[in-house]
Amino acid sequence: MDRDLIGFLTYQAINVPALLFGLTFHEWGHARMALALGDDTALRAGRVTLNPLAHLDPIGTLAMLFAPFGWAKPVPVNPHNFRHPRGDFLVSAAGPGMNVLLAFIAGLLYRLLPFAVYGELGPAGRFFIEFLPHFVILNLSLAIFNLIPLRPLDGSHALANLLPLEQAYRFNQFNQAYGMSILFALIILPNVIAVSPLRLVLGPPIQFLSRAFLGY
Repeated sequence: MDRDLIGFLTYQAINVPALLFGLTFHEWGHARMALALGDDTALRAGRVTLNPLAHLDPIGTLAMLFAPFGWAKPVPVNPHNFRHPRGDFLVSAAGPGMNVLLAFIAGLLYRLLPFAVYGELGPAGRFFIEFLPHFVILNLSLAIFNLIPLRPLDGSHALANLLPLEQAYRFNQFNQAYGMSILFALIILPNVIAVSPLRLVLGPPIQFLSRAFLGY
């Protein structure tokens, strides 16, 4: 078998489960927080679940296989049902917060379990030695990327909820008009100028937290 194909399949064997797990918990975090704040919209839509099938987006799922990213279906919410004045902020922050929590737990497992334990597990142990660091970095990447204040990312909802009413209105107008276009341009820009503005901005906090969680 071609080495490039073997490398691709080996990488996807680690990346796809990690991404699927991270996206599922991300969306579950949104849905569960909305329910806790009094909105049952996501519950009635069957989204307060850890079943990945309830959260998968067809195109986003294909992207998991052929690109280094993917996405899930947005969780439906009705902010008018929230019992907390900052409910929209809390729901928006719950997804990235869940990814940070997953990264912390995986990093803790990686640091606390002796490598001899993994060795006793054979191939499964070797898989986890490679999987856990990848899982930490991927979840931190999901969390920090989603905090970008551009539509449709969580950061846009969170920031709008923190701004004074007039500024929030202007911010939302700007995001409705240009947010997705700017985000798309930032994603494809590395293919044009061979420099990734997103990596320059998001890379340092991801590296800092991954080193803190993994210990190296």
